[in-house]
Amino acid sequence: MKNGFRGIILFIFIAFVTLVLAGELRAVPIKEYTIDLYDTTRARLIPLAVYCPESETEIAGIIIFSHGYDRNIGGSYRAYSYLTRALAENGYFVISIQHELPTDDYLAMEGNLYLNRLPNWERGVENILFTINEFKKIRSDLNWAGLTLIGHSNGGDMTMLFASRYPDYIRKAISMDHRRMPVPRTNTPGIYSLRGCDYEADEGVIPTVDEQKKYSVQIVNFDDIKHSDMDNKGTSSQQERLCRCILTFLKD
Repeated sequence: MKNGFRGIILFIFIAFVTLVLAGELRAVPIKEYTIDLYDTTRARLIPLAVYCPESETEIAGIIIFSHGYDRNIGGSYRAYSYLTRALAENGYFVISIQHELPTDDYLAMEGNLYLNRLPNWERGVENILFTINEFKKIRSDLNWAGLTLIGHSNGGDMTMLFASRYPDYIRKAISMDHRRMPVPRTNTPGIYSLRGCDYEADEGVIPTVDEQKKYSVQIVNFDDIKHSDMDNKGTSSQQERLCRCILTFLKD
């Protein structure tokens, strides 16, 4: 009987350790709230959603998340809550930015998409930079040296552009199936990209195999997760795999 009980305890311990190592343990209580910043220089409102551990001692790092384009309908900064909540439950202080406002011009869908969308990405970079600088005042107690950026699709293009222009601000940059902005060929910050199975990135966006080795860029290709599966519309299985991949890179 004692041996059986010990076996059960051992099994539970092994399962617990396995979950921790796999980045799947989501037991830390979290809180979430919204806050609006206002950039007086650009006369621009920047809505934010914040997800973080309830306990200040649980914070493992800071993440700024940028959503994909959704025709300025608003609320896109909360459309990836499966990920932002999971990150917070694993100890991260997550700030999700609403980049497009209802009054903004729609994102270009024709012509040279790199050139025509560049102003949108540059505005996104300014949003990210302003958010970082303002939150450094609001939460000066946090470790801003360990900042990570994550972005999906159009938000991934913003993330890669920020990593190219302000590499000293961030430690890691993660794109989720962005397609236009070339990945920085650099060792710093660390670069990671999750690739969906239904669209190819534009030529020159993804580093070659040799470049990936040279700059330690990590590319993960999925054969059953599409571009549009990476927000809250994805299945629970897809969401779990995306979270696991991102958590593994964050803890690397």
